[in-house]
Amino acid sequence: MHHLMFYEYAPDYLERREEFRTEHLNLAWEAEVRGELILAGALADPADSAVLLFQCSNPKVAEQFAAADPYVQNGLVTSYRIRPWTTVVGQNADTPVRPDV
Repeated sequence: MHHLMFYEYAPDYLERREEFRTEHLNLAWEAEVRGELILAGALADPADSAVLLFQCSNPKVAEQFAAADPYVQNGLVTSYRIRPWTTVVGQNADTPVRPDV
């Protein structure tokens, strides 16, 4: 199953992120190597939030990621939410649905 995690950034995120960025990226790449984190990145114009796509059967994987993330621990992320995502179209869809043709 896929889960989307939405991060909301503090207004001074861009000014403060450098101190924590390496540790944050290491955490993300480790989750990617384990097959948990599929894609992640900040939204642009404005850079006020981010989206992280997890492949996991339980949202606790995403919750544990957030709990360990230095961006969350140090207030760069002011809030986050996790939503299950029913994927139906695409090569990696968990529940592919094709129209009857």
